[in-house]
This record gives sequence, structure tokens and C-alpha cells, in this order.
Amino acid sequence: MALSAPQVQQPDHQDHQKQQRTPRGLLPLLAVGNTAMYSLYIGVGGVLLPLQIEHIDKAHKVALLGIVSGASAVFATLFNPVAGALSDRTGRRNPWILGGGIAAVGAMALLGGVKTALLVGIAWCIGQAVMNVFQAALTSVVPDRVPLGARGKASAAVGLGIPLGSTLGAVLGSAFEDRIATGYLVFGLIVAVAAVLFTACTREERRPARPAVPFRAQFAAFLGALRHHDFRWAFIGRALLVLGYFCVFGYQLYILQDHIDLPSGLSPTGAVAVLTPLSSVAMAVSTVVGGLLSDRMDRRKVFVGASALISAVSLLLPALSPTWPAMIAFAVLNGFGFGCYMAVDNALVSMILPSTEDAARDLGVLNMASAGPQILAPFVASVIVSVSDGYTTLFVAGAVLAVSGALSVRPIRGVR
Repeated sequence: MALSAPQVQQPDHQDHQKQQRTPRGLLPLLAVGNTAMYSLYIGVGGVLLPLQIEHIDKAHKVALLGIVSGASAVFATLFNPVAGALSDRTGRRNPWILGGGIAAVGAMALLGGVKTALLVGIAWCIGQAVMNVFQAALTSVVPDRVPLGARGKASAAVGLGIPLGSTLGAVLGSAFEDRIATGYLVFGLIVAVAAVLFTACTREERRPARPAVPFRAQFAAFLGALRHHDFRWAFIGRALLVLGYFCVFGYQLYILQDHIDLPSGLSPTGAVAVLTPLSSVAMAVSTVVGGLLSDRMDRRKVFVGASALISAVSLLLPALSPTWPAMIAFAVLNGFGFGCYMAVDNALVSMILPSTEDAARDLGVLNMASAGPQILAPFVASVIVSVSDGYTTLFVAGAVLAVSGALSVRPIRGVR
């Protein structure tokens, strides 16, 4: 079947989705898989990688982190939709989940063994590539196996991976502050174990394999998804919010080192280990409540817009007051807003996909709205910090982007 992006869903597929039930045990396994994935992203990207770069060149850590993070995000952007299209073509998700998870161990072992900024960048690019193979296939499980009426519940299960994984990543990352190479390997093993568990405990119905499609046709199909009105606005909204989030999050450790007045005896890595669980608890609560309420009320846009505005308010707090209490308030509010946003936005997007037959490909395109801004965020953040000689302007810029993301859901017509 050609990789096209029709504007309407197949009626028989919709009827099948309405009649089928969510496979038993699938939702907890989705939570486990996403928890493992986000533990690596947060523990490596938010703690161990900045520490490794600081050890290599402390004087130029801001610029180097921006370059390494930006280059690796290019790989994430490219590999996510490509991997999604490949799993669509083979008609299987589990082999790609398993392959990406096992490959993460090798990528993390490589990252822990390099000693220069250039090699760190190359190794992290490889890590991002294999992790996005894992992520693309795992993300596609919801539209494949969960009926429309349970999408909010499934999105809540997926969304729980963010707070749980964030907490695990921050705590483990801080614990391995002095043993960075070992920490990398631990995170790789966590993802591998989750991949084995998921593929061993879930059964999937193999769909007909797709014929090979020329790259030009695949690229045209990717762009075709963005011609879909609702999908395009969902893409824009997520891109703006994620850009604002990662402009700040990517430099959280350095912000705690150089901007926030921490209490005596509290180290920056210790502060990360305190802030992340607080944010995660708020995120977990809002993920579950937002997902369930959006199902019950059959409303998505109001939750997505309100949660983005909450994130914007939270970003202003450390800008106005660079203190430890302000950072605590920021962590709680930002976690609450971001958790609700991701849970409900995932449900919203699953209902406006341009093509149910190419769900993984289209979700891979949407994931570019998460990975793509990570390309820009490190460069944008490093320029803002360098030009303004501080992090206050960075928080303000993040708030403006979050507000823009909230407003972007208004033009969506296919979902209330």
C-alpha cells in the first residue's frame, strides 16, 4: 500500500476500533515502557550528559551542551518518522521495540567510554537514533490496539511514564554523579529490560506488510500529513510548547548552578533530585485526572489550552524570583501543566490522524514536533543566555512560547 495521507479514516477501521477492547495488561506495560524511556532521556540528557560535558570543558559548557544536544536532536527528528514508517511497512511493532531497547545498551556503553566533546556528541546522536526507533514503535501501539473510547485512559497510562521516568532518571542520575559511565549503562539496561518485558507479555496481530516505497514518495507522504488542517495545528501547538520547555529544561542543572540561590548544603545535582520528584507527583496527578476527565467530558481542547497556560505561568516564577522556593513552585506548577498537556494532547492527536492506515508514520511526523524543537532549543537557549548574560530572559521566552502553544489548539475543528 502506498504511503499516502488520506483526509478521512476508513469506516470499517473505525467500527473495528469501537468494538474491540483494550488487550489485558497493555496499559500497565505501556506505562512501564514509557517510564524506562523517559528515565533515560531525563537521567542522561538532564543530569549525566551536562556533568560529562562540564568535566570535559567547564568554561564552555553552555555552548558545548547546546551543540551536542542540538546535533543529537537532529538524529531524533530524522529517525522517529523513518522508524515509524518502517514498522508500518513490516506490519509489526514489537520487533522494533525490542531491537531499539537492546541497542540502547550498546549506545549507552559507548557514551560512557568517550572522553572528548566531539565523541560525546557522536555517541549521544547514536543513542538518540536507537531510542527513537524504540519510541516510534511504542507510540504507535495506542492507535493500533486501543479503541477510540479508551484513548484518554491509554494516553494517561503513557503519560504516567513521564513523571515516573523523570523521577527515576533524576534520582539515578544524581546517584551516579561520580560514576557517569556506570550510570549510562544502568539507564541502557533499564530500557532493554522494559523492551523485553513488553514484547514478551503483549501479543500483536500482524498486519499485511507494506511494499518498499521510494524515499521521495515517503518524504512527500510525510509532508502530506501536515497539509491536514487539524493535524497541522496540533503539530504547531506541540512544537511551540516543547520548544519553550526544552529551552529551560536542557539547562536546568546549569540554572541551579549559576542562577538560583540554593540553600546551604544543597548541591545542584541534589536540587535536581528534589525538584524532579515534586514535579513528577504533580505531573502524575494531572496526567491521570486530565486523561480521565477529558474522556468523561468528551473535551480535549480546553484541557490542552489550560495546561499550556499553567506551564507559561510557572516559567515566569524563577524569572521574577531566582530563589529556591520559586524553583519549587515552578517545578510543581510546570509538572501539573505539562502532565495534563501531554496526556490529553496525545488523546487529541490520536483522534485527528490523517490516516489510520499510516498511524506510525503520522505519529512519527508529530513526534518531530517534540524532537524538532530540541534541535532549536539548545542553540536558542545558549544565545539567549549569552546575549542577556543570564537565565531570566530564558524563562520569559519559554513562557511566551507556552502561551503561543496554548492558543494553537483553538483552530482545531475535528475535536472539541
